[in-house]
Amino acid sequence: MSGGHLGAGSTIRTRIALVYGGVFLVLGALLLLVVNLLVRAGTNGETEAIVARAGEVAAVEAYRIGDDVGRAANEQMLMWSCMALLVIACGAVVVGWWTAGRVLRPVHEMTARARRLSERNLDERLAVRGPDDELKELGDTIDALLGRLETAFDSRRRFIANASHELRTPLATQRAAIQVGLDDDCGVRQVLLDTNRHSERLLDGLLLLARGERGLAEREDVPLGEVVAEEYEDVAVGDAGGGVVRGSRVLLRQLVRNLVANAVVHNVPGGFVDVRVEGGVLTVVNTGPVVPPDGVEILFEPFRRGEGRDRTGPGAGLGLSIVRSIAAAHGGSVTAVARGAGEGGGLAVTVTLPVTVTRS
Repeated sequence: MSGGHLGAGSTIRTRIALVYGGVFLVLGALLLLVVNLLVRAGTNGETEAIVARAGEVAAVEAYRIGDDVGRAANEQMLMWSCMALLVIACGAVVVGWWTAGRVLRPVHEMTARARRLSERNLDERLAVRGPDDELKELGDTIDALLGRLETAFDSRRRFIANASHELRTPLATQRAAIQVGLDDDCGVRQVLLDTNRHSERLLDGLLLLARGERGLAEREDVPLGEVVAEEYEDVAVGDAGGGVVRGSRVLLRQLVRNLVANAVVHNVPGGFVDVRVEGGVLTVVNTGPVVPPDGVEILFEPFRRGEGRDRTGPGAGLGLSIVRSIAAAHGGSVTAVARGAGEGGGLAVTVTLPVTVTRS
């Protein structure tokens, strides 16, 4: 950011410049006041000396001329002094503005770099260069904080991924043991198999969540409309068509699958699910239980199924969390709006993804 650009932090820069100019103006005014008082006193003293050398006849005329000359000199000096003070004060404001810009330029650069940081690029650093002053100390402190955050995020992702991988083998072994060791007519067999499948879905969800949070290592052009149609045949394509998204086809299919599955699972008898694609915007609307407006955001938290929903049901409580994570990995966003009781309840979930090409 250039030093003369009005942007973040410009208010501080303006204050510094105005304070700089104001202090100069006050001190300059005091200086001119003292100078004018001294000049006036000196002029009066010179007038007295001139009158003392004049004769009695010329004394009155000398006093009058001395007063006129002193008054004119004081007026001229006061006028030009005030004009010079105002000009120099404006110059002081400009100099203060320029100086503040130079001083605050590292702050603007740190702010711009910090805005570009997220949990997906915590490996970047502010890397402030310059003298070893307070600003460099601030930059080094922020870099150290970013290092600790990067370590914490990486540790969490590795833990989720490793734990999920490690638990897959015993779960597969358990499923095989249940299927082989228990007869089909055993009442406990189906309960154990359902519990085992629930655990496997939970692990798969954790793996997808961890993968989405790590970002995308490889990208390809993915027609969003085709991906949605593969998961939901009754998709409606708007006038803008389906856009081509630069990302992972597998993850985008999982995003659509989770959205549609969430809409179906939490629907009501006789309800509907409407899926629509327009450009890079995917909208899924369904009927269902009425969700309070302040409870919508909670549904995007891991393992949250919403008030009144069965926590031991078929879902793992990761569906919308995975949707938001995958969308964020593609540079997109997810929003949800609760539908009122008069509309049949449920949610209207909108996924907005950046597109490279719009297909009609």
